[in-house]
Amino acid sequence: MAQVTAALVKQLREMTDSPMMECKKALVEADGDIEKAVDVLRTMGLAKAVKRAGRDTNEGTIAAYISEDGKTGALLELTCETDFVGTNAKFRAFAESLAKVVAEVKPANLEELLAAPMNGKTVDEELKENIHVFGENQKINRFQFVTTEGTLVKYIHHDGKHADIVEFTVEDADAAKADAFLNFARDVAMQVIAMNPVAAKREDVSSEVVDHEVEIAKAQAANSGKPEAIQEKMALGKLEKFFKENVLGEQAYVKDGSVSINELAEKVSKELGKKVELVDFIRYNFGE
Repeated sequence: MAQVTAALVKQLREMTDSPMMECKKALVEADGDIEKAVDVLRTMGLAKAVKRAGRDTNEGTIAAYISEDGKTGALLELTCETDFVGTNAKFRAFAESLAKVVAEVKPANLEELLAAPMNGKTVDEELKENIHVFGENQKINRFQFVTTEGTLVKYIHHDGKHADIVEFTVEDADAAKADAFLNFARDVAMQVIAMNPVAAKREDVSSEVVDHEVEIAKAQAANSGKPEAIQEKMALGKLEKFFKENVLGEQAYVKDGSVSINELAEKVSKELGKKVELVDFIRYNFGE
């Protein structure tokens, strides 16, 4: 039987991030062969992942990924048990790598994502290994991908709990790389998190939301005691105010309330000499 030295145990621990005693046991089982010991630990990791599967996962992070050409992107929510792991840089990097798989594979559901290839294994295998590394249950809670003929820009809030992807059309490919556009696009993506709009354009607001706001506006107008003709104008005015406060393109720009996002896009278009237009966005707030 080969001798299991402290140096060998240390090497295996550094390779796998596994506890020292487990590394020693694995090396003993593998008769000192470090590659076989890695396989032993992976097998142990899979068993532990199953054992941990029932634990609650109320912490975690939101990851966002966009391809180099800006045409494909994805958001993904990865949960874990504690905030300590949820804020860990390696955990967040793993979540981003999962979002990249989503963007590349475009899975229709979680089952397809778990079966997708990742680093020579499947996503499911990689997830279970990550569970073993951190010693906490982890779950892919939700994900969404988006593709465009235009340009995608992402923003992840520093707490890792909020992220979005915003879609724009830019008349010229070079203009999409210009600082004027990139600064504008990033500010818009930040505004999506700060102001939580319901849609990018008023025509994209669901009919259910519009009908609900109309009912409220009419009820408020009726309570005013004004004549019906004035009540109708009051209701329309309240609906218009709702659009301006809740539709991204019509919202006042948070850094300069004198212009709306659409007006800012027009200013950037003039500066670039190429038309820039807001199209849509997707946003994830952790736990929603």
